[in-house]
Amino acid sequence: MFCRPVTQTKVICVECRKHAVRWVANRRMSEKSDTNSARQTNGPLSGYRVLDLSRVLAGPYCTMILGDLGAEVIKVERPGSGDDTRSWGPPFKGQEAVYFLTVNRNKKSVAVDIKTRKGQNIIRQLASKCDVLVENYIPGKLAQYNLGYDQLKTECPRLIYCSISGYGQTGPYAKRAGYDVIVSGVAGLMHITGPKDGEPCKVGVAMTDLSTGLYAHGAIMAAILQRQKSGQGQHIDCDLFSTQVASLINIGGNFLNAGIEATRHGTAHPSIVPYQAFKTQDSYILVGAGNDGQFRLLCKRLGLEQLIEDKKFSTNKARVTNRKELLDLLKKMFNTNTTQYWLDLLENSGIPYGPINNMAAVFSDPQTIHNGMIRTIQHPDIGDIRVPGPPVRFSDFPRDAPSAPPTLGQHTDHVLSNILQLQPKEIERLRVEGVVQ
Repeated sequence: MFCRPVTQTKVICVECRKHAVRWVANRRMSEKSDTNSARQTNGPLSGYRVLDLSRVLAGPYCTMILGDLGAEVIKVERPGSGDDTRSWGPPFKGQEAVYFLTVNRNKKSVAVDIKTRKGQNIIRQLASKCDVLVENYIPGKLAQYNLGYDQLKTECPRLIYCSISGYGQTGPYAKRAGYDVIVSGVAGLMHITGPKDGEPCKVGVAMTDLSTGLYAHGAIMAAILQRQKSGQGQHIDCDLFSTQVASLINIGGNFLNAGIEATRHGTAHPSIVPYQAFKTQDSYILVGAGNDGQFRLLCKRLGLEQLIEDKKFSTNKARVTNRKELLDLLKKMFNTNTTQYWLDLLENSGIPYGPINNMAAVFSDPQTIHNGMIRTIQHPDIGDIRVPGPPVRFSDFPRDAPSAPPTLGQHTDHVLSNILQLQPKEIERLRVEGVVQ
């Protein structure tokens, strides 16, 4: 918040200097990037506008996918600090945390204080001009700001309002904060992840958050299709807990139908043997035999033909029963040579196999390069950044060059003037009052 307009060359208040410099830089950047902000795309969601009131990961991941598909995404952030992940570093690229840069491409940043009455009015006006609203506040919080679904649906009947929370909009846990690692424990994922005789482990990335973002994206697409038939928007209640319970799939089904309590198996599979990592002389290799035919192929490649006719291993059911004996034999075999030796031996075998790659190996892998999974984005402030790209390819939708993740409030002027038709003096007044940045 400035104590006076910062349209002059001198800034009187020392406390305002930092904010003034950032405001002027963002304004200049917004002017330079107006063409980029209004990027034209022929994507499936071209012409749709998304109001993104989410932060951290599940919500921003969802809206990034919508942006990748061509939607115009307006990201609303807190003046001064913005999305929490802007400070989640190191590492940083320039002044931005790499964490933030990885899930916020193809978006416009508008810094609005939604705790103020005028800020709430701005959000209501934007909502009336958007097709989708995505938020991940604690249930009931936005209603306190007159921005809940029930408060917006009358004036925005076509709005698809997607709420992402930790446990759902109602129920005994509704008011709990939803964090990936906590929900992954409550909803069973951590119980089945880790070494067989070791402690439970978190997954290396926030898979519960990411899966929830994917579910939310799919639900929004379905609601868009339904709106084409009904003409009406609706509320989508999407939460981390339900997503993770649904994602238990066969493990959950084993308990519900057979009463089998799940245990940790490390890299192994409870119902398929062999299907896990094996230590080699220099690292590890993953090998699977999803059916009896693949097991026979594996035995032939390894020179263990005697196992093919052994009744203890001839069927998957038998191999699961005699898991330890078979795995001891395979572990001994794989430990006799290097990972590369076994990779070469299994090439073109029809057996699923592969190394356990680190990040350097992943992003230099020829399939990664072939699939175009590294996207270089030109950022007007910090130079080129590289991020993992969209995983889906369309025959009739070429991937446009993505726009850079925005700086905080970079597009405030652009959005307020172009979408809400506010005059420069009105925007300046809101900025002086601390409503926008």
